[in-house]
Amino acid sequence: MFGNSVRGDWILLLVFSVVVLTLPITLAPIGAAYPDLLQKFAIFGLFAIGFNILFGLTGYLSFGHAAFLGVGSYASVWVFKLFTMDVLPAVMFSILIAGIFALVIGYVSLRRSGIYFSILTLAFAQMSYNLAYSVLTPLTNGETALQIRQLAPADRGPDYVLNLLDEDLRLVDQMFGVVEHGIPITNLFSLKMSGYPGFYFCAVLLIIGFFIAMRISRSNFGMMLRAIKSNQTRLNYTGINTRPYLLAAFVISGMYAGLAGASMAVTDPLAGAERMQWTASGEVVLMTILGGVGTLLGPVLGAAIIKYFENIFSSINTGILENLFSFLPSGLQEVFVVVVGMFVGSGWHLTLGLLFMIIVIFLPGGMMEGFARLFGLFRRNKNDPAAPAAASGEAATETSREQKTSGEG
Repeated sequence: MFGNSVRGDWILLLVFSVVVLTLPITLAPIGAAYPDLLQKFAIFGLFAIGFNILFGLTGYLSFGHAAFLGVGSYASVWVFKLFTMDVLPAVMFSILIAGIFALVIGYVSLRRSGIYFSILTLAFAQMSYNLAYSVLTPLTNGETALQIRQLAPADRGPDYVLNLLDEDLRLVDQMFGVVEHGIPITNLFSLKMSGYPGFYFCAVLLIIGFFIAMRISRSNFGMMLRAIKSNQTRLNYTGINTRPYLLAAFVISGMYAGLAGASMAVTDPLAGAERMQWTASGEVVLMTILGGVGTLLGPVLGAAIIKYFENIFSSINTGILENLFSFLPSGLQEVFVVVVGMFVGSGWHLTLGLLFMIIVIFLPGGMMEGFARLFGLFRRNKNDPAAPAAASGEAATETSREQKTSGEG
């Protein structure tokens, strides 16, 4: 039985890897195969997987995970500015800094549970946002965002004042004689991380993150996290201290968010305070619930759906709608353009809200529950071919029963 479970995990990982790596081909028919959108699929899928380790396994809902996303972005950009445009040092440093930041916030926030924990994480995220936007401007560049600049002149004199917000050092690149032409671009061993190479880099990180999350979910540690979600009070009564497990899950989740933030900086080397807003934290909550809380594939699916709606539906404007309904009479065309226009373009959030309501009402387990129901229905019909005949027989019996009752009447 254990061998079958391990074999099933490897098959799942293989299928997931193939699907992710072939997205530029499979998503072309629906207009979602361009690099920028694919990068968002991978980055926010990674973000949602990490958030699901905390929320899905322990039931602790954090409204402040965007803080770790922003910290990861800032840490990566500073590595690009000070040391090298190679992405590996930036990614590793971002994971480390996000993990330390999560350790501090988690140590304080996990003193409470339930709604109080959620409010504490939200408060920390808003504090981080305000600090990045105003107080820590020398480190974050405030509302202008922290960006990659040209190298500082090598022959600067004794009176030269270096401003790292306007000029970069990149000590490692200068040490190895790396020559820059134009705006510097992040790279992996000289392979530029823009376009499809940037997507494949993020895709590999997503696959690695998915594998780690799968191993955590299947481990004894993951079982303990599920026990905390099931009945934390009972565990405390048995003498088990659940706080170290919760803190470990919080830190791991924060490191995932830091990695997602680093991936953002890799594909678009700037970091702004808007990545730490509460709306970004709420977005990852929607992604996880929409896909399926506590599942492995659900958060990735939810992230892809939301980002697709955001990029595709928001691009539909009045001109496109007028062409779409051009076959209708002018009066009816205007009505359709006005009504449908409420759900696309700048109103795409309304479409997302309706979709979210439908999922929560009819599929509380998210999209993965819907797929499970369809698979279960298909499997039941396939394994029991007599089921339709039996159902027809029951219907015929019920009909004759009603006829008999009406005849007696």
